[in-house]
Amino acid sequence: MGRKVTLATCSLNQWALDFEGNLERILKSIEIAKTNGAKYRLGPELEICGYGCADHFYESDTLLHSFQVLKKLLESPITKDIICDVGMPIMHHNVRYNCRVLFLNRKILLIRPKMLMANHGIYREVRWFSPWNQLRKVEEYFLPRMIQEVTGQNTVPIGDCVLSTKDTCIGTEICAELWNPRSPHIEMGLDGVEIFTNSSASHHELRKADQRVNLIKSATSKSGGIYLYANQRGCDGDRVYYDGCAMVAINGDIVAQGAQFSLNDVEVIMATADLEDVRSYRGELCQPHMQSETKPCHRVKVDFSLSTGDDLYLPTHQPITWHFHTPEEEISLGPACWLWDYLRRSGQAGFLLPLSGGVDSSSTACIVHSMCVLLCQTVQDGNKQVLEDIRRVVGDDSYCPQHAKELCGRIFTTCYMASENSSEDTRNRAKDLANQIGSTHMSINIDMAVEGILGIFSAVTGRWPQFRANGGSHRENLALQNVQARVRMVLAYLFAQLSLWARGKPGGLLVLGSANVDESLTGYFTKYDCSSADINPIGGISKTDLKSFLLYCVEQFQLTALRGILAAPPTAELEPLTDGQVSQTDEVDMGMTYSELSVIGRLRKISKCGPFSMFCKLIHMWKDALSPTEVAQKVKHFFRMYSVNRHKMTTVTPSYHAESYSPDDNRFDLRPFLYNTRWSWQFRCIDNQVCQMPANASEQ
Repeated sequence: MGRKVTLATCSLNQWALDFEGNLERILKSIEIAKTNGAKYRLGPELEICGYGCADHFYESDTLLHSFQVLKKLLESPITKDIICDVGMPIMHHNVRYNCRVLFLNRKILLIRPKMLMANHGIYREVRWFSPWNQLRKVEEYFLPRMIQEVTGQNTVPIGDCVLSTKDTCIGTEICAELWNPRSPHIEMGLDGVEIFTNSSASHHELRKADQRVNLIKSATSKSGGIYLYANQRGCDGDRVYYDGCAMVAINGDIVAQGAQFSLNDVEVIMATADLEDVRSYRGELCQPHMQSETKPCHRVKVDFSLSTGDDLYLPTHQPITWHFHTPEEEISLGPACWLWDYLRRSGQAGFLLPLSGGVDSSSTACIVHSMCVLLCQTVQDGNKQVLEDIRRVVGDDSYCPQHAKELCGRIFTTCYMASENSSEDTRNRAKDLANQIGSTHMSINIDMAVEGILGIFSAVTGRWPQFRANGGSHRENLALQNVQARVRMVLAYLFAQLSLWARGKPGGLLVLGSANVDESLTGYFTKYDCSSADINPIGGISKTDLKSFLLYCVEQFQLTALRGILAAPPTAELEPLTDGQVSQTDEVDMGMTYSELSVIGRLRKISKCGPFSMFCKLIHMWKDALSPTEVAQKVKHFFRMYSVNRHKMTTVTPSYHAESYSPDDNRFDLRPFLYNTRWSWQFRCIDNQVCQMPANASEQ
């Protein structure tokens, strides 16, 4: 009957500027799609060069090598008899565009530039690309000679156009265009386009996946149609993790779903859909509106069918229910996949973590353990690439991991760095957790190093600083805490470089950090202390979410040592003990709780609040617990801490981006690091407002 179409979309773990690897993964996805009967294959955004090239997009080399890869694709027999939709940067009339290139049987059919750019949050696309803002306009693009030699074409269409096959019409959206209030699929659908494709590089954030799914369902429930979504997967060289979720939807229903977190470099999602279902759906709901007020889409015709002549007995995919991960599962899986990509691509032999026995470092340890669990499962599922990568990391060509705990011992080293201010409780908690996850664990005493550094200072100045508990000033007390923290950083890197050498093994270790997003927000850490690491998997995750994650790990991985860690108050253990017990706690030092910090962080970044507008919101949010005067004190205290410590963000360890209120300097949070810390005008506005409020305002 010729009305059923089999389509393929995919998630690929592309790596910025890895043209050879990217080519191999693209070809593999096309081969899988063809083998399963697909006539159309969609890939992620900028898949040829990698999405995260950043300022490398300025380089002519990036454009040149992208065309060289395109040439290889055009010439490959694998791409025969299937419409291939690939992403790459293209310069047209001396302007760079983020494009889709559609080709079939060594002929380029069309080039579709991105029209609506992502330029918020972590995205800076207009730094490198211009939007194609000529609605419904198509021009001639003159192909490079190397492509002309393959295709026999001098020019091809470039612009806002769609592809018209013998049996249907296909229109393109690129990533952010789906999220825009003027999404192209709206006008395309009203002009009769039946299949929409979206190639994305959409990153993972906690609790974000449902937005993506709901947008795609909504796009096809309003005006009918088939929607293919492809996405990048993995760490392509920066702080973000692209979380896959390739999918196919029809008329408001998801009919095929890919994994959100996976160690498979290539995942192809197939779906067979009936074009008559789209036509019937539109016939009832949309027909009176199927008249576009704007100029009709420019159609590029191709003598090719997506359907076959005899498809009566070809089954179509039926609606499925999307499974969303809980935030705890997302923390367990997302940073774990990101860590693995970083480790296998960095050429290092494992990780080293200063394990303090607190919530933060324990969370980092549990993420590494989760990574090992995921690796073992993937190897058992027959993934040869992952096994090959593991063998290269551990330096053993015959090694095959049998259990996560055993693998953890091979690639993960933890160390407890004790001082005279450390308690036996934290030492034991760290040791117990290390035993349960299987890491190679060391206990190190740093007192000798601290004494040596203070001795140098004393020899020069003739003075010996004292802790506050021993009569010292605030400045002395802070300096003594900082020297302990910085000694731990130096020792962490020393042991990361030489601990495997000391055991007669090759390679070095990556140092892992474990400062959470709330501590970064207030600067509650020592600059260049053991939070200064190579990478930090929890730097974009709140303390509240980390506690929930550890509870999840108790049940999921049977890590019972975490119960004691969760029960203990968070402490840096940098001041003297009182009767053998910890007297210093994080929340007392910070002057606010971690849960309060999470609220403040979201107001500061997501709601874009300065001191006064934050106060105005919090007097209502916290009215049951705090008076307006107390709220004012909290707000002013936060902004003082934030502005005094903002300079620390210029040196913060590259962290997994998991929260949209991350304070990561110059990447996501573009704010100054030198402030007038008095905030005199802003704080006076708050004080005036407090004075104008009735005395019983907090009781209303």
